[in-house]
Amino acid sequence: MTMQIDAQRDERIKKESLPARLMRRPELGAIGGVILVTVFFLITADGAMFTLSGVMNFMTPAAQLGILAIAASMLMIGGEFDLSIGSMVAFSGLVFGALVVNLGLPLILAIPLTMAFAAAIGGVNGAIVLRTRLPSFIVTLASLFILRGLSLVGLKFFSGGSTQLRGVREAVSGDFLATVFSGDAFGGLFVWLARHGVIDSFDNGMPKVPGIPVEILWFIAFALIATYVLLRTSAGNWIFTTGGNSNAAQNSGVPVRRVKISLFMLTAAAAALVAIITVIDAGSTDARRGFQKEFEAIIAAVIGGCLLTGGYGSAIGAFFGAIIFGMVTIGLTYTRLDQDWFQVFLGGMLLLAVVFNNFIRQRVTGER
Repeated sequence: MTMQIDAQRDERIKKESLPARLMRRPELGAIGGVILVTVFFLITADGAMFTLSGVMNFMTPAAQLGILAIAASMLMIGGEFDLSIGSMVAFSGLVFGALVVNLGLPLILAIPLTMAFAAAIGGVNGAIVLRTRLPSFIVTLASLFILRGLSLVGLKFFSGGSTQLRGVREAVSGDFLATVFSGDAFGGLFVWLARHGVIDSFDNGMPKVPGIPVEILWFIAFALIATYVLLRTSAGNWIFTTGGNSNAAQNSGVPVRRVKISLFMLTAAAAALVAIITVIDAGSTDARRGFQKEFEAIIAAVIGGCLLTGGYGSAIGAFFGAIIFGMVTIGLTYTRLDQDWFQVFLGGMLLLAVVFNNFIRQRVTGER
């Protein structure tokens, strides 16, 4: 009897091997994907792709998509989808442009108003999903068309008939918050590095890369905060529990309704953040802003380890998934390959990611 008890105790306290622990990590596939894509472009692409300038070139679009993908991944972990996130980028750009150009508001007012307006629409999406019990896929698909149409109508109204609203750069010129949402950070450090020969410089001594685009810093900060929330807070536990089994979560005292509405609001606010960054940087907004980003964000989240059934995923995985997108989007320009192969890549990566994630889930849960 004593030997049986000792054997059971030994089985319970047996440490899991490192490979087994790594296999349980949802971001494993995305990290492997980054390595494979990097090796591919090291072989096929011009060497300039992996210079400091080249890295900044592919990290900039990766950062913009990544902010959306991280928010989408958190919503997917919570068991829902938001197909309106790309249209929300265009609509938030309209709202922000109208506030600063047509109403002349300073950024300290225009930015929080834009974010709040977007979050409110996201909350409405969540409330409709919960009240009607319709699939979030259907509800947000309707929002996709509604918001895109409102963007077109609104832009024509505020611009006098055009589908583009200009004058943003002039409207925010001199505003102290403009540098927080556009341009390059750590310019002085890059000048110092160039003068000391650490990074490439022009003949006049100025750096070829003036700094780190601020969207990359937003991207990294958002990934770190989202990861901390998911892994270290009760809110993160609620998100995973809600996505895994909402009925069981409800019976356990988890505020399922509040969690889901908050996640819808987060995805909308993330879209507004991307809109603000891109509109200030471009100096204008247009109706096609954010076009098809909802699909790219979901694909990046799936590549990052999110299951379509909810309850499993990773913000860091979405982070790496977005980097894969950025590397392929820009990397193809450094090769002789036709850039239309990017569409083939999207479909292939989505299929591989779903198959891989299902395999990992079966290994973790023991399902057949």
